Amino acid sequence: MPGMFIDVQVDARTAADPVLSAKLVEVCPVGIFDRDESETLRIVEENLDECVLCDLCSQAVPSGGVRVIKLYE
Repeated sequence: MPGMFIDVQVDARTAADPVLSAKLVEVCPVGIFDRDESETLRIVEENLDECVLCDLCSQAVPSGGVRVIKLYE
């Protein structure tokens, strides 16, 4: 479920990769990403609207691995 202002989409390969998912958890300054017991990435939906559009997540993984979608103009 998207936040009120943004949605974050992570491709399945990126989410399942333990190294990439750890990078996303580490670089996000507002805690949008977390990992479950199997080290698969999950999005912390209650933190979505805290996104500051820093683009660190997009830079941390291969191109297209993460998309931040603005739900406003």
